[in-house]
Amino acid sequence: MNIAFLTPGAFGLDNGNGGIGLYNRDIVDAIVEAFPDAEVTLLQRLLDPPPHKLPARTRIVESAAGGKARFAMAILREMLVSRYDLVICAHINFLSFARLLARRNNCPLVLIVYGIDVWDPLPKHIPNLKACVAIWSISQITTDRMNAWARLPASDYVQLPNAIRLDRYAMGPKPADLVEKWDLQGKRIVLTLARLPGRDRHKGVDEMLEILPSLVAKHPDVHYVVAGDGPDRARLEAKARELGVAGHTTFMGFVPEDRKADIFRLADVFALPGRGEGFGFVFLEAAACGIPCVGSKVDGSREALRDGLLGELIDPDHLDDIADAVSRALAKPKQIPEGLDYFSWPDFVARLKAAVIAAGTSKAS
Repeated sequence: MNIAFLTPGAFGLDNGNGGIGLYNRDIVDAIVEAFPDAEVTLLQRLLDPPPHKLPARTRIVESAAGGKARFAMAILREMLVSRYDLVICAHINFLSFARLLARRNNCPLVLIVYGIDVWDPLPKHIPNLKACVAIWSISQITTDRMNAWARLPASDYVQLPNAIRLDRYAMGPKPADLVEKWDLQGKRIVLTLARLPGRDRHKGVDEMLEILPSLVAKHPDVHYVVAGDGPDRARLEAKARELGVAGHTTFMGFVPEDRKADIFRLADVFALPGRGEGFGFVFLEAAACGIPCVGSKVDGSREALRDGLLGELIDPDHLDDIADAVSRALAKPKQIPEGLDYFSWPDFVARLKAAVIAAGTSKAS
């Protein structure tokens, strides 16, 4: 089985450590694990210079990286020289290219959707969406928000929530080097780990800064740590100063992938009271390190926290509720919550395998 996988970035990309990049890597890893005969060809718009660490039976078409023209030309070449049994499109903006490739191979086409990429109406994509045999959605809220405008049959959607590889995480002491580096001795840490884009300010960092004065008044040893970087960092740092909580706030900047588990173990509470999470993989990472979580009930965080089974849920519009939930979480012991194994890697592989088999037996459009 030969599969073409069109994606903005997944492998061989130093800055592809976000949730979507990780999810795409997991999709490919699960395919090659579930299907010993599968070969995956990656067509990525973003790619660092080689060498690239890839799973077994995968290859990257390096000429696809770069601008839209290079991407299009690489797909045209693939149409001429390669044969595929399935085309997976990992971003709706690539769907017209993916449809051409699938049509050339007379094979099924699948689209992966994540969150705000499809929450707002995109009517120009409807003809291409109707050519897909399935839409693999990271969460039910993404399915619902997308289908409010796409109006596809409910049977077109397959729910594929994130996976957590529990063997890569565990409870542990606060890393001494990070405590010393950031002068966090004797402090209880409330952590947010997120990118800080200049737009789409939906992660909830503003709300966390706004509740911090009252939180510190109630818990003088609380310190807020923001891990992650982006264009909005300078504005948020200025806001902390304006609110008088700069001394109770640390902005760590970019977190390397190999230190993420340590960053979570540094925390006493993980809080991300946002509005735009398609799922919220960071909640699974925090929970897998035993950190009590506070998330939003209005976005995909609710599904990551399993409707409150794995953590506190709040409405991000109500600041008092956020503060109360964080206070309750601070009083909880660190422990890996029951029910987290719902998102285990073996279960993800099984769901993915069933989705691929179903797509392969569907009629190509």
